[in-house]
Amino acid sequence: MGALRLAVIGAFPFPLSQGSQLYVRDQLGALQQLGTEITLFCYGTGEGNAPEELDIVRVPRGLSPSVLRTGPALGKPLADAALSGALLAAHRRRPFDVALAHNGEAALAALLARSAGGLPVVYVAHTLIEHELPTFCPPLLGPVARAAGRTLDSTIAGRVDAIIALCRDAGKALEPRARGPVTVIAPGLDPAASPERARVDQVCRRFGLVRGRFALYTGNVDGYQGLDLLAEAAQLAPDIAWVVATHGKHRFEAAGVSCVRTTPEEARALGFGCGAALLPRRCPGGYPIKLLNYMEAARPIVAFEGIADGLEHDRSAWLLPPEAGPTAFAEAVRTLQGEPERADRIGAAARSHLESHHGWHDLAVRTLRFCGDASRKAGNGVRLLR
Repeated sequence: MGALRLAVIGAFPFPLSQGSQLYVRDQLGALQQLGTEITLFCYGTGEGNAPEELDIVRVPRGLSPSVLRTGPALGKPLADAALSGALLAAHRRRPFDVALAHNGEAALAALLARSAGGLPVVYVAHTLIEHELPTFCPPLLGPVARAAGRTLDSTIAGRVDAIIALCRDAGKALEPRARGPVTVIAPGLDPAASPERARVDQVCRRFGLVRGRFALYTGNVDGYQGLDLLAEAAQLAPDIAWVVATHGKHRFEAAGVSCVRTTPEEARALGFGCGAALLPRRCPGGYPIKLLNYMEAARPIVAFEGIADGLEHDRSAWLLPPEAGPTAFAEAVRTLQGEPERADRIGAAARSHLESHHGWHDLAVRTLRFCGDASRKAGNGVRLLR
Protein backbone atom coordinates (compact mmCIF):
# COMPACT_ATOMS: atom_id res chain seq x y z
CA MET A 1 0.00 0.00 0.00
CA GLY A 2 2.68 2.51 0.81
CA ALA A 3 5.72 3.69 2.68
CA LEU A 4 4.32 5.59 5.64
CA ARG A 5 6.00 5.99 9.01
CA LEU A 6 3.26 6.57 11.54
CA ALA A 7 3.41 7.75 15.16
CA VAL A 8 0.24 6.72 16.99
CA ILE A 9 -0.49 8.53 20.25
CA GLY A 10 -2.85 7.00 22.78
CA ALA A 11 -3.29 8.85 26.05
CA PHE A 12 -4.40 5.69 27.78
CA PRO A 13 -3.14 2.45 29.34
CA PHE A 14 -2.43 -0.25 26.76
CA PRO A 15 -3.41 -2.99 26.29
CA LEU A 16 -6.78 -2.98 27.99
CA SER A 17 -10.00 -4.82 27.24
CA GLN A 18 -11.95 -1.62 26.68
CA GLY A 19 -13.41 -0.10 23.54
CA SER A 20 -10.82 2.55 22.67
CA GLN A 21 -7.84 0.28 23.26
CA LEU A 22 -9.41 -2.62 21.34
CA TYR A 23 -10.15 -0.29 18.45
CA VAL A 24 -6.58 1.03 18.38
CA ARG A 25 -5.12 -2.48 18.63
CA ASP A 26 -7.15 -3.72 15.67
CA GLN A 27 -6.66 -0.57 13.60
CA LEU A 28 -2.89 -0.75 14.00
CA GLY A 29 -2.86 -4.43 13.11
CA ALA A 30 -4.76 -3.68 9.90
CA LEU A 31 -2.44 -0.78 9.04
CA GLN A 32 0.60 -2.98 9.62
CA GLN A 33 -0.86 -5.52 7.21
CA LEU A 34 -0.59 -2.80 4.56
CA GLY A 35 3.11 -2.30 5.29
CA THR A 36 2.83 0.76 7.53
CA GLU A 37 5.65 1.30 10.00
CA ILE A 38 4.04 2.12 13.34
CA THR A 39 5.20 3.24 16.76
CA LEU A 40 2.59 3.52 19.51
CA PHE A 41 3.11 6.06 22.30
CA CYS A 42 1.00 5.32 25.39
CA TYR A 43 0.96 5.20 29.19
CA GLY A 44 3.15 2.76 31.08
CA THR A 45 0.20 0.77 32.43
CA GLY A 46 -2.23 -1.77 31.04
CA GLU A 47 -3.56 -5.31 31.42
CA GLY A 48 -2.62 -8.32 29.33
CA ASN A 49 -0.11 -8.74 26.53
CA ALA A 50 0.39 -6.22 23.75
CA PRO A 51 0.87 -7.49 20.18
CA GLU A 52 4.48 -8.64 19.86
CA GLU A 53 4.91 -7.07 16.43
CA LEU A 54 3.94 -3.60 17.65
CA ASP A 55 6.70 -1.11 18.54
CA ILE A 56 5.61 0.66 21.74
CA VAL A 57 7.12 3.64 23.55
CA ARG A 58 5.67 3.97 27.04
CA VAL A 59 5.58 6.78 29.54
CA PRO A 60 7.37 5.56 32.69
CA ARG A 61 4.95 3.76 35.00
CA GLY A 62 5.71 6.25 37.76
CA LEU A 63 4.41 9.09 35.56
CA SER A 64 1.36 7.15 34.37
CA PRO A 65 -2.07 7.41 36.03
CA SER A 66 -2.73 4.43 38.26
CA VAL A 67 -6.44 4.51 37.35
CA LEU A 68 -7.25 2.45 34.26
CA ARG A 69 -10.79 3.75 33.79
CA THR A 70 -11.82 6.27 31.16
CA GLY A 71 -12.22 9.88 32.22
CA PRO A 72 -10.35 12.73 33.89
CA ALA A 73 -7.67 11.85 36.45
CA LEU A 74 -5.17 13.94 38.39
CA GLY A 75 -2.14 12.17 36.97
CA LYS A 76 -3.07 12.54 33.31
CA PRO A 77 -1.68 16.03 32.53
CA LEU A 78 1.81 14.97 33.65
CA ALA A 79 1.56 11.70 31.72
CA ASP A 80 0.37 13.54 28.61
CA ALA A 81 3.27 15.97 28.82
CA ALA A 82 5.61 12.99 29.05
CA LEU A 83 3.89 11.47 25.99
CA SER A 84 4.55 14.67 24.07
CA GLY A 85 8.20 14.66 25.09
CA ALA A 86 8.65 11.02 24.10
CA LEU A 87 7.02 11.67 20.73
CA LEU A 88 9.20 14.72 20.04
CA ALA A 89 12.39 12.88 21.01
CA ALA A 90 11.57 9.92 18.77
CA HIS A 91 10.61 12.24 15.89
CA ARG A 92 13.92 14.08 16.14
CA ARG A 93 15.87 10.81 16.12
CA ARG A 94 14.05 9.50 13.07
CA PRO A 95 11.21 11.60 11.67
CA PHE A 96 7.68 10.29 11.35
CA ASP A 97 5.49 11.18 8.39
CA VAL A 98 2.39 11.87 10.44
CA ALA A 99 1.02 11.54 13.98
CA LEU A 100 -2.29 9.73 14.42
CA ALA A 101 -3.68 11.00 17.74
CA HIS A 102 -6.46 8.96 19.32
CA ASN A 103 -8.83 11.13 21.32
CA GLY A 104 -8.55 14.66 22.69
CA GLU A 105 -5.75 14.29 25.24
CA ALA A 106 -3.56 12.55 22.68
CA ALA A 107 -4.27 15.30 20.15
CA LEU A 108 -3.15 17.97 22.63
CA ALA A 109 0.04 16.02 23.35
CA ALA A 110 0.72 15.64 19.62
CA LEU A 111 0.07 19.34 18.98
CA LEU A 112 2.58 20.25 21.69
CA ALA A 113 5.17 18.10 19.93
CA ARG A 114 4.22 19.57 16.54
CA SER A 115 4.95 23.07 17.81
CA ALA A 116 8.57 22.06 18.31
CA GLY A 117 9.04 19.39 15.68
CA GLY A 118 6.68 20.20 12.79
CA LEU A 119 4.99 16.78 12.75
CA PRO A 120 1.54 16.90 11.07
CA VAL A 121 -1.28 15.68 13.31
CA VAL A 122 -4.35 13.67 12.28
CA TYR A 123 -6.88 13.64 15.11
CA VAL A 124 -9.04 10.54 15.57
CA ALA A 125 -12.07 11.95 17.39
CA HIS A 126 -13.43 9.08 19.48
CA THR A 127 -16.17 11.33 20.85
CA LEU A 128 -17.39 14.89 21.13
CA ILE A 129 -15.85 16.10 24.37
CA GLU A 130 -18.72 18.57 24.80
CA HIS A 131 -21.13 15.68 25.36
CA GLU A 132 -18.92 13.18 27.16
CA LEU A 133 -17.13 15.37 29.72
CA PRO A 134 -20.31 16.22 31.69
CA THR A 135 -20.95 12.51 32.30
CA PHE A 136 -17.87 12.42 34.56
CA CYS A 137 -19.01 15.38 36.66
CA PRO A 138 -21.72 15.99 39.27
CA PRO A 139 -24.92 17.29 37.62
CA LEU A 140 -24.37 20.74 39.13
CA LEU A 141 -21.13 21.08 37.16
CA GLY A 142 -22.66 19.78 33.93
CA PRO A 143 -23.06 23.17 32.18
CA VAL A 144 -19.49 24.17 33.05
CA ALA A 145 -18.13 20.82 31.83
CA ARG A 146 -20.16 21.09 28.64
CA ALA A 147 -18.80 24.55 27.91
CA ALA A 148 -15.24 23.39 28.62
CA GLY A 149 -15.72 20.39 26.38
CA ARG A 150 -17.07 22.58 23.57
CA THR A 151 -14.00 24.78 23.86
CA LEU A 152 -11.70 21.78 23.73
CA ASP A 153 -13.50 20.37 20.67
CA SER A 154 -13.12 23.69 18.87
CA THR A 155 -9.52 24.22 19.96
CA ILE A 156 -8.38 20.80 18.81
CA ALA A 157 -10.34 20.87 15.54
CA GLY A 158 -8.98 24.32 14.74
CA ARG A 159 -5.35 23.28 15.18
CA VAL A 160 -4.89 19.73 13.91
CA ASP A 161 -4.06 19.11 10.26
CA ALA A 162 -6.92 16.68 9.61
CA ILE A 163 -9.67 14.83 11.49
CA ILE A 164 -11.01 11.30 11.35
CA ALA A 165 -14.46 11.20 12.99
CA LEU A 166 -15.95 7.83 13.90
CA CYS A 167 -19.54 8.73 13.05
CA ARG A 168 -21.42 11.19 10.87
CA ASP A 169 -22.71 13.32 13.75
CA ALA A 170 -19.16 13.97 14.96
CA GLY A 171 -18.01 14.78 11.45
CA LYS A 172 -20.81 17.31 10.98
CA ALA A 173 -20.10 18.89 14.37
CA LEU A 174 -16.33 19.21 13.88
CA GLU A 175 -16.15 20.17 10.20
CA PRO A 176 -17.19 23.84 10.63
CA ARG A 177 -14.51 24.26 13.30
CA ALA A 178 -11.73 22.39 11.48
CA ARG A 179 -8.82 24.02 9.71
CA GLY A 180 -8.15 20.89 7.64
CA PRO A 181 -10.13 18.09 5.98
CA VAL A 182 -12.57 15.94 7.96
CA THR A 183 -13.56 12.40 7.02
CA VAL A 184 -15.71 9.74 8.67
CA ILE A 185 -14.14 6.30 9.10
CA ALA A 186 -15.92 4.00 11.54
CA PRO A 187 -14.08 1.29 13.49
CA GLY A 188 -13.95 -2.20 12.05
CA LEU A 189 -14.40 -5.81 13.03
CA ASP A 190 -13.60 -8.88 10.99
CA PRO A 191 -16.01 -11.56 12.32
CA ALA A 192 -14.40 -14.56 13.96
CA ALA A 193 -15.87 -18.04 14.14
CA SER A 194 -19.10 -18.09 16.14
CA PRO A 195 -18.95 -19.87 19.50
CA GLU A 196 -20.37 -23.37 19.52
CA ARG A 197 -24.01 -23.54 20.54
CA ALA A 198 -23.09 -25.82 23.43
CA ARG A 199 -20.61 -23.24 24.71
CA VAL A 200 -23.20 -20.47 24.51
CA ASP A 201 -25.66 -22.60 26.48
CA GLN A 202 -22.97 -23.44 29.02
CA VAL A 203 -22.10 -19.79 29.64
CA CYS A 204 -25.78 -18.84 29.87
CA ARG A 205 -26.37 -21.57 32.46
CA ARG A 206 -23.35 -20.42 34.46
CA PHE A 207 -25.02 -17.08 35.02
CA GLY A 208 -28.52 -18.50 35.50
CA LEU A 209 -29.76 -17.40 32.08
CA VAL A 210 -31.74 -19.03 29.28
CA ARG A 211 -30.67 -18.56 25.67
CA GLY A 212 -32.82 -15.96 23.94
CA ARG A 213 -34.63 -14.93 27.12
CA PHE A 214 -32.49 -12.10 28.43
CA ALA A 215 -31.56 -8.57 27.38
CA LEU A 216 -27.82 -7.89 27.51
CA TYR A 217 -25.50 -4.94 27.90
CA THR A 218 -21.76 -5.65 27.70
CA GLY A 219 -18.86 -3.33 28.52
CA ASN A 220 -17.69 -0.88 31.15
CA VAL A 221 -20.11 0.76 33.55
CA ASP A 222 -18.94 4.38 33.32
CA GLY A 223 -21.50 7.16 33.45
CA TYR A 224 -21.54 7.95 29.73
CA GLN A 225 -22.89 4.45 28.97
CA GLY A 226 -26.41 5.41 30.11
CA LEU A 227 -26.99 2.46 32.42
CA ASP A 228 -29.29 4.47 34.68
CA LEU A 229 -31.84 4.39 31.88
CA LEU A 230 -31.44 0.63 31.61
CA ALA A 231 -32.09 0.35 35.34
CA GLU A 232 -35.28 2.41 35.01
CA ALA A 233 -36.43 0.21 32.14
CA ALA A 234 -35.79 -2.87 34.26
CA GLN A 235 -38.06 -1.47 36.97
CA LEU A 236 -40.84 -1.04 34.40
CA ALA A 237 -40.40 -4.54 32.94
CA PRO A 238 -39.55 -6.96 35.76
CA ASP A 239 -40.68 -9.87 33.56
CA ILE A 240 -37.55 -9.42 31.42
CA ALA A 241 -34.12 -10.63 32.55
CA TRP A 242 -31.85 -7.58 32.33
CA VAL A 243 -28.12 -8.36 32.38
CA VAL A 244 -25.01 -6.18 32.53
CA ALA A 245 -21.85 -8.15 31.70
CA THR A 246 -18.60 -6.40 32.52
CA HIS A 247 -14.98 -7.46 32.74
CA GLY A 248 -13.88 -4.60 34.97
CA LYS A 249 -13.52 -4.25 38.71
CA HIS A 250 -16.45 -1.85 38.94
CA ARG A 251 -20.01 -3.12 39.02
CA PHE A 252 -23.40 -1.64 38.25
CA GLU A 253 -25.81 -2.22 41.10
CA ALA A 254 -29.52 -1.66 40.46
CA ALA A 255 -32.71 -3.43 41.41
CA GLY A 256 -33.92 -5.71 38.65
CA VAL A 257 -30.54 -5.81 36.89
CA SER A 258 -28.12 -8.69 37.18
CA CYS A 259 -24.52 -7.50 36.94
CA VAL A 260 -22.11 -10.35 36.14
CA ARG A 261 -18.34 -10.26 35.84
CA THR A 262 -17.18 -12.14 32.76
CA THR A 263 -14.13 -12.80 30.65
CA PRO A 264 -14.20 -11.31 27.14
CA GLU A 265 -14.90 -14.82 25.78
CA GLU A 266 -17.86 -15.28 28.12
CA ALA A 267 -19.24 -11.84 27.24
CA ARG A 268 -19.04 -12.76 23.56
CA ALA A 269 -20.87 -16.03 24.19
CA LEU A 270 -23.61 -14.17 26.07
CA GLY A 271 -23.90 -11.81 23.11
CA PHE A 272 -24.66 -14.74 20.84
CA GLY A 273 -27.18 -16.07 23.34
CA CYS A 274 -29.16 -12.96 24.25
CA GLY A 275 -32.62 -12.03 23.07
CA ALA A 276 -31.72 -8.36 22.64
CA ALA A 277 -28.43 -6.44 22.73
CA LEU A 278 -28.68 -3.13 24.57
CA LEU A 279 -27.01 0.19 23.87
CA PRO A 280 -28.60 2.70 26.27
CA ARG A 281 -25.98 5.39 25.66
CA ARG A 282 -27.33 8.80 24.68
CA CYS A 283 -23.99 10.60 24.46
CA PRO A 284 -23.49 11.34 20.71
CA GLY A 285 -20.32 11.76 18.72
CA GLY A 286 -18.61 8.38 19.01
CA TYR A 287 -18.92 4.83 17.78
CA PRO A 288 -19.39 2.24 20.55
CA ILE A 289 -17.14 -0.74 19.87
CA LYS A 290 -19.73 -3.00 21.52
CA LEU A 291 -22.00 -2.16 18.61
CA LEU A 292 -19.66 -4.12 16.33
CA ASN A 293 -19.73 -7.07 18.74
CA TYR A 294 -23.52 -6.98 18.82
CA MET A 295 -23.68 -6.97 15.01
CA GLU A 296 -21.25 -9.88 14.86
CA ALA A 297 -23.58 -11.91 17.10
CA ALA A 298 -26.53 -11.21 14.77
CA ARG A 299 -28.78 -10.28 17.65
CA PRO A 300 -31.31 -7.41 17.50
CA ILE A 301 -29.87 -4.17 18.85
CA VAL A 302 -31.87 -1.63 20.86
CA ALA A 303 -30.29 1.82 20.68
CA PHE A 304 -31.02 5.51 20.20
CA GLU A 305 -30.99 7.25 16.85
CA GLY A 306 -27.60 8.82 16.18
CA ILE A 307 -25.75 6.32 18.38
CA ALA A 308 -25.89 3.24 16.13
CA ASP A 309 -24.53 5.07 13.10
CA GLY A 310 -25.43 3.41 9.79
CA LEU A 311 -28.17 1.14 11.13
CA GLU A 312 -31.86 1.57 10.23
CA HIS A 313 -34.93 1.21 12.41
CA ASP A 314 -36.74 -2.12 12.15
CA ARG A 315 -34.32 -3.21 9.47
CA SER A 316 -30.91 -3.62 11.11
CA ALA A 317 -31.67 -2.33 14.63
CA TRP A 318 -34.51 -1.08 16.82
CA LEU A 319 -33.84 2.63 17.06
CA LEU A 320 -35.55 4.95 19.51
CA PRO A 321 -35.86 8.73 19.11
CA PRO A 322 -33.34 10.68 21.22
CA GLU A 323 -36.03 11.92 23.58
CA ALA A 324 -37.42 8.43 24.30
CA GLY A 325 -37.36 7.32 27.92
CA PRO A 326 -37.18 4.05 29.85
CA THR A 327 -40.77 3.08 28.98
CA ALA A 328 -40.00 3.08 25.25
CA PHE A 329 -36.73 1.24 25.91
CA ALA A 330 -38.49 -1.50 27.87
CA GLU A 331 -41.25 -1.80 25.26
CA ALA A 332 -38.67 -2.20 22.50
CA VAL A 333 -37.08 -5.14 24.30
CA ARG A 334 -40.49 -6.66 25.01
CA THR A 335 -41.49 -6.34 21.35
CA LEU A 336 -38.34 -8.09 20.15
CA GLN A 337 -38.63 -10.90 22.69
CA GLY A 338 -42.27 -11.38 21.76
CA GLU A 339 -41.57 -11.54 18.01
CA PRO A 340 -38.56 -13.85 17.59
CA GLU A 341 -38.78 -13.98 13.79
CA ARG A 342 -38.67 -10.20 13.60
CA ALA A 343 -35.78 -10.15 16.05
CA ASP A 344 -33.85 -12.71 14.00
CA ARG A 345 -34.45 -10.73 10.80
CA ILE A 346 -33.14 -7.52 12.38
CA GLY A 347 -30.13 -9.33 13.85
CA ALA A 348 -29.26 -10.94 10.52
CA ALA A 349 -29.42 -7.55 8.79
CA ALA A 350 -27.09 -6.08 11.41
CA ARG A 351 -24.59 -8.87 10.75
CA SER A 352 -24.84 -8.20 7.02
CA HIS A 353 -24.17 -4.49 7.64
CA LEU A 354 -21.06 -5.37 9.65
CA GLU A 355 -19.70 -7.57 6.88
CA SER A 356 -20.33 -5.01 4.14
CA HIS A 357 -19.24 -1.81 5.93
CA HIS A 358 -16.75 -2.64 8.67
CA GLY A 359 -14.05 -4.85 7.16
CA TRP A 360 -10.68 -3.76 8.48
CA HIS A 361 -8.78 -3.95 5.19
CA ASP A 362 -10.91 -1.34 3.43
CA LEU A 363 -11.03 0.90 6.50
CA ALA A 364 -7.25 0.71 6.86
CA VAL A 365 -6.76 1.60 3.19
CA ARG A 366 -8.95 4.68 3.63
CA THR A 367 -7.13 5.64 6.84
CA LEU A 368 -3.70 5.27 5.27
CA ARG A 369 -4.61 7.35 2.24
CA PHE A 370 -6.14 10.08 4.39
CA CYS A 371 -3.04 10.22 6.59
CA GLY A 372 -0.81 10.27 3.52
CA ASP A 373 -2.76 13.16 2.06
CA ALA A 374 -2.43 15.08 5.32
CA SER A 375 1.31 14.46 5.37
CA ARG A 376 1.78 15.55 1.76
CA LYS A 377 -0.20 18.74 2.32
CA ALA A 378 2.12 19.48 5.23
CA GLY A 379 5.06 19.17 2.84
CA ASN A 380 6.44 15.79 3.93
CA GLY A 381 6.34 14.27 0.46
CA VAL A 382 5.13 10.82 1.48
CA ARG A 383 4.71 8.33 -1.37
CA LEU A 384 1.62 6.13 -1.33
CA LEU A 385 1.06 3.36 -3.83
CA ARG A 386 -2.50 3.63 -5.14
